[in-house]
Amino acid sequence: MTKDDSLTHHQTRLDELESRIAYQEHWLDSLDRAVATQEKRLAQLERLSELMQQRLRDQQRAMQDDDHGAGFRPEDEVPPHY
Repeated sequence: MTKDDSLTHHQTRLDELESRIAYQEHWLDSLDRAVATQEKRLAQLERLSELMQQRLRDQQRAMQDDDHGAGFRPEDEVPPHY
């Protein structure tokens, strides 16, 4: 192999490596953006879940307060056919 052939071979190999690195950097950036989007969405869903849990606790507390305050008992309820 001559000196020029060797240089051409090395240049071709270097070009291929640079191309592969550029491709990998592109996909790394794409994946980074996707992960950031997913983290943001997950934070929103976690916040929504917290709010829903709080509302359920508030509703349960309100129902318990109504039951105790009004003296409601299930056996006092009129059957649906009356």
